[in-house]
Amino acid sequence: MANSKMVQSFKDAINDVKDGARIVVGGFGLSGIPEKLILALKEKGTKNLTIISNNCGVDDWGLGLLLANKQIKKMISSYVGENKIFEQQFLSGELEVELVPQGTLAERIRAGGAGIPGFYTATGIGTPIAEGKEIKVFNGRSYLLEEGITADFAFIKAWKSDKLGNLVYRKTARNFNPLAAMAGKITIAEVEEIVETGELDPDEIHTPSIYVQKVLLGTDYEKRIERRTVIQSVQ
Repeated sequence: MANSKMVQSFKDAINDVKDGARIVVGGFGLSGIPEKLILALKEKGTKNLTIISNNCGVDDWGLGLLLANKQIKKMISSYVGENKIFEQQFLSGELEVELVPQGTLAERIRAGGAGIPGFYTATGIGTPIAEGKEIKVFNGRSYLLEEGITADFAFIKAWKSDKLGNLVYRKTARNFNPLAAMAGKITIAEVEEIVETGELDPDEIHTPSIYVQKVLLGTDYEKRIERRTVIQSVQ
């Protein structure tokens, strides 16, 4: 029973992801992205995907690989500035895009995972973000209604897992991953280390195993740098 969530191959882990699936993906930039799951999905060739993620990787890595392979039909994200393919497909009409303020996106995913269908926020009032959305006034201030987000699958990356699927993230790689883990009907976690049940301190667990359906061990991570900045010293 303790080993029931352990999956041996990434191909098997994503076998149930069909054309038209809706997937929430953890990560921020290239930090904490489930790169092995993304590569497996690229190899599978699943198409017409709706992807919910803070951004869409870069042209040659992360979710950008699925874009280049024309597997994504719609992106729900907050930032798209690092991906030329994203820009090209959006301007040509190949890609549907729903831009969401970053804090609102985080809360929409969190709310969906918590079973909250909607919430009110002041962010976006008076901008195109508010068009077509219900607006209510609380204490003299206007707020617009945003819907919670759920997905068929969640792809996430964690640092450690025990064999029950309790997860620990490492530093900034935590980012959207705990939220995404809650919002997927089936959550698949790739991790860098798997330990025996009971080895993790309960106080350090970020995502309880109840949210996780599949766990895989990943190896040989590239640890890419999204944008390298060099400071030249002045003599």
